[in-house]
Amino acid sequence: MASTSNRFLDDIARLATDAAGAAQGVRREVETVVKTQIEKLLRELDVVSREEFEAVREMALIAREENDKLAARLAELEAKLAKS
Repeated sequence: MASTSNRFLDDIARLATDAAGAAQGVRREVETVVKTQIEKLLRELDVVSREEFEAVREMALIAREENDKLAARLAELEAKLAKS
């Protein structure tokens, strides 16, 4: 009787292990499908990536600084012209 119950418990443990492995496989498959669908949706919405956003932001900051310098230079030149 003891060997029968041990075999039964071994079978249940093996079944639980197999079920856990199958559940992990299903979880990975669902994650893959969801990730693929989200990426597809983002592409369709034409959402920019973080890297693209940061690159354009940096360009805008540089352009703003240059614009401020040019505006100050223009004001200086206009002041000199007004004095003449």
